[in-house]
Amino acid sequence: MAYHTCTVGISTNKLLSKLVGNVHKPNDQTTLFPPYTSEDGQDNVTLFIDSHEVGKIPGIGFKIAQKLRALVLQRPANFDQGLVYGGTKEKVLAGDVRKVSDIGPEALEQILGGVGAPYSIGAKIWGLLNGIDDSEVGQARDVPTQISLEDSYIRLDTILEVKSELLLLSKSLLRRMRADLLEDDEDVLEVNTDSRESSNVSAKRWLAFPKTLRLTTRPRPPQNPDGSRNRSFARISRSGPMPNFVFGLKDKDNAETLAERLVAEALLPLFRQLHPEKSGWNLSLVNVAATNMVGAASEMGGVGRDISKMFKRQDHVLKDFKITEPGDVLPTESIPDNDLMDTAVSSDKTAIASTPRYQFEDTRGGSEDLPTPSQEATCATQDQWQSEDDDMLEEDAYRCEDCGAVMPFFAMGAHTRWHSYS
Repeated sequence: MAYHTCTVGISTNKLLSKLVGNVHKPNDQTTLFPPYTSEDGQDNVTLFIDSHEVGKIPGIGFKIAQKLRALVLQRPANFDQGLVYGGTKEKVLAGDVRKVSDIGPEALEQILGGVGAPYSIGAKIWGLLNGIDDSEVGQARDVPTQISLEDSYIRLDTILEVKSELLLLSKSLLRRMRADLLEDDEDVLEVNTDSRESSNVSAKRWLAFPKTLRLTTRPRPPQNPDGSRNRSFARISRSGPMPNFVFGLKDKDNAETLAERLVAEALLPLFRQLHPEKSGWNLSLVNVAATNMVGAASEMGGVGRDISKMFKRQDHVLKDFKITEPGDVLPTESIPDNDLMDTAVSSDKTAIASTPRYQFEDTRGGSEDLPTPSQEATCATQDQWQSEDDDMLEEDAYRCEDCGAVMPFFAMGAHTRWHSYS
């Protein structure tokens, strides 16, 4: 059995929960307990937040972090060229920013604001530096909008290395798809094809199908004449239809086998579109994603409704409207609790059916055997119509001399032509 690690952070807002969840990675639970405020400023949140580098606080991006570092250092921070994500040699902590003279929401608004900056950016960043985050915690989706996996590299510049990394990412992607998009279909049991006997193991069904496969890379710019390299976080991507074979659920359709086929038939062609040259590129990141989710056929929605489930539950849905024969006993819960409905009871106290207050003496079974008032009126006139046809007067009708058929005068011409062709 394979075991997977899990990290959990628990606190009073999203910011603190994310940060405290990183304390004991990769496999532990961490809780940030109250008190959150104190008169001397040495509360749990302040002590916890102040120890974090400004670039590691969720909500503070690369450019804002650089401005905060420059505010504390009074000059731009030096980069460490060897790091993939562009870390700095000089770390500036959240506590260092908070200790700057006359710093506050207004001062940060002047430093961080400007054309294109979000409204009240100074107040937002000041709140994050103090562990304040009022963003709403949304309810988790039953089906994710996309499944994306990526990895970063110091140097990735050969096609063999690319194939190897794509294979690893593809295996993880297919496992995630099966974990997040499959559910047990309890109404369908797996059948042993050898013995033709049903097992007690429920079959699997897809909750959604990703229609699009996306490949993204982040190439490093070429080196400058002096040996330096311009910094770039730009990504390029290509998308294509998700191959249908990835949705196979038979024993032979394991993640390893499908991943090899996914790389050969889908991801490598996308990679060649991104990088037509056979060599000379240097990648710092590769991302593989399953996107454009479409809900599977289900009872309540999706690309189609699951008609099998509709039939399976129709007895439960229609039980209050079922017409029964005299003597049949209906379950108690099948009789609607409604002031507009009366229960017809036979002489032996056996419940027959639940009907509206206007009662029909005819208790024959079957909905079409019990006519409505409008149907009764229709039936009453049918005999009259028949007799009128039989008693049609000669002066009002035409009788064919060849066959004896009686018809209205307007049909005489057509009937005569019919005889001429027969």
